[in-house]
Amino acid sequence: MADIGRPTVMTEEVLRKLEDAYSNDATDLEACFLANISKSTLYDYQQDNPDFVERKKALKEMTKYRAKKNIKEKIQEGDVDTSKWYVERKGKDEGFSNRQELSGPDGKELQPQPIMYVQRDDSNNQDQKPKETD
Repeated sequence: MADIGRPTVMTEEVLRKLEDAYSNDATDLEACFLANISKSTLYDYQQDNPDFVERKKALKEMTKYRAKKNIKEKIQEGDVDTSKWYVERKGKDEGFSNRQELSGPDGKELQPQPIMYVQRDDSNNQDQKPKETD
């Protein structure tokens, strides 16, 4: 018996476009636009295919992975600026952070200091005469 109903829009080509989009950290909206499907089509497909949801999550991590790989390659090439940038972020516990924190004695929170206002005494200033008012 022949299948009855509309054919699925989730073809191999659509899935390939979605995977390509997700491997570049696309949002669902962006991926659906690129694959020319609606978000409800995507969500219906995901509901019926939980393995796709896991694959989507993994694909979305690939951009971060490629960025880390690029950083590693630059460091291996001897790029000093990238090396400094890396240890400032990853080596904070070893004192490589260029971030400065202000603290009070023994690392405690700084306490606000009261501001003292001093009133100026102009009584010795003989050049000044009181202004007359009408």
